[in-house]
Amino acid sequence: MGQTRKNKKSKAHRLLVFLLLLIVAVLACQSLIILGDRFLFAQNGGGATAPVPALMKTLEPALSVPGDSLYSSHAILLRLDDRNILMQKNSEEKIYPASLTKMMTVIVAIENLPDLQEEIMLSESMFQELYQADATMAGFQADEQVKAIDLLYGVLLPSGAECCIGLANQIAGSEQEFVEMMNQRAVELGMYNTHFVNAIGLHDENHYTSVRDLAILLSFALQDDIFREIFTSSRHSTQATNKHPEGITFYNTMFEKLGDPGIHGGQILGGKTGYTNKAGLCLASLANAGGKEYILVTAGARGDHQSEQYNITDAFDVYNCLGEEEDIAEGS
Repeated sequence: MGQTRKNKKSKAHRLLVFLLLLIVAVLACQSLIILGDRFLFAQNGGGATAPVPALMKTLEPALSVPGDSLYSSHAILLRLDDRNILMQKNSEEKIYPASLTKMMTVIVAIENLPDLQEEIMLSESMFQELYQADATMAGFQADEQVKAIDLLYGVLLPSGAECCIGLANQIAGSEQEFVEMMNQRAVELGMYNTHFVNAIGLHDENHYTSVRDLAILLSFALQDDIFREIFTSSRHSTQATNKHPEGITFYNTMFEKLGDPGIHGGQILGGKTGYTNKAGLCLASLANAGGKEYILVTAGARGDHQSEQYNITDAFDVYNCLGEEEDIAEGS
């Protein structure tokens, strides 16, 4: 009898161990499937409107771009055609993106707007909240009916917060719901060090990214013809509205402060500036040097809107050095 009980206990013990091992194995397989899906989604684009580029890799040996001499505390330089990283400085550390956030706002809006000529009403309540937040505005007024395409230009060129909220409300019903779409897009693109809280870039401890993630975003967004056209425009005149019968003319904040966009062996083609006290001076830009396109994302430069624009100074220094390196490479 005692031996029978002992055998039963032994069998029960073995069964329990087997069940525990089975559960562990199932959970491990599920984790591997999830990780594999995320990797393939980032590699192949998942349900994206355009293929998500492959993960970036570092070129060896990298070009001798002076990363340590930059005013910006965080930077990454990427050659666009093969996505090779030519320079990086604290590229995966957390930063606050300020108005560089609006690059995601625009690409998500483009992907979800069926008609860019659709008129969108800008509500009065939206303006009151933005004025209280001291957000940068493009110049539209309460109850103005604006074409969607003009709001897109208003987001990227003068960095208009009312344009961001108008698009968010139209597409998702609220800014909060639109931000969920932004965060989902970030995951799909492989921006795993990014989390958005708003569509504008207002400072929040939980609104963060990295310059590497922003480079992933920009390299993807530039595949879209509409985004590229807006991003590389120095000015844009809107269509007539019920509040501005002659329209409004926007000027790109980067080009306004840039002056001559010429660099050694090419030119700076476009860009988006950003600034808050916590983020410092930021810039995401596109340039052509030696017949090839490059993107540079920098953040954390000292200064403000009234000081020297050290984010733009960094861009000139990096792109000029890059152009000189390309000349040397061609001559060798």
